Amino acid sequence: MTIRDDLARAFHDTQSFKWDPINGFTLASGQTSPFYVDCRSLMAYPGSRQLVGQLAHDALAGVTIDCLGGLEIGAISIATTISDYGYRTTPRRDWRTFVVRKEAKDHGLGKLIEGAVRSGDRALIVDDVLTSGGSLLKAVAAARGAGLAVTHALVIVDRKEQDGRRKVEAEGLVLVSLLTIDDLTRAQSTRS
Repeated sequence: MTIRDDLARAFHDTQSFKWDPINGFTLASGQTSPFYVDCRSLMAYPGSRQLVGQLAHDALAGVTIDCLGGLEIGAISIATTISDYGYRTTPRRDWRTFVVRKEAKDHGLGKLIEGAVRSGDRALIVDDVLTSGGSLLKAVAAARGAGLAVTHALVIVDRKEQDGRRKVEAEGLVLVSLLTIDDLTRAQSTRS
């Protein structure tokens, strides 16, 4: 068994993946899919976070970044998990994190991006699930608008629907997915 296999099984063990080919599930886009992928639920478990951190760290071995983040709320735990995992490795990765608000605050400094970023930083955008790519590309646009250099994006699961990968890659991004929907449909639960 590989770490990928362990993460795919963790979706089943934590009931973070549902498959209903008859009724399906309504997505944020309004379209229906036979799959429901709930990374917020998955990331509530420390063992699952450890797997995400390790897989992401391994996948980013040849990528140089200063910081990572994405659109609120889903990307917060993912970015923090990857950053914490990288900090505990040798050599230590001191990746700072940030979050992109869905809209700028109307008080205080009125920031759209919160966290430790500086113009010119090499940033990785993270997201939980790739479907159409809309939320990921919104975060990329905000990060680039703040002067960050964004060449890579990482998602936990690529649903392989709505042409998401093509849309993301059309923006000049290298997309890394830890799993695809195929990995989740093949995985078996270890729950008894």
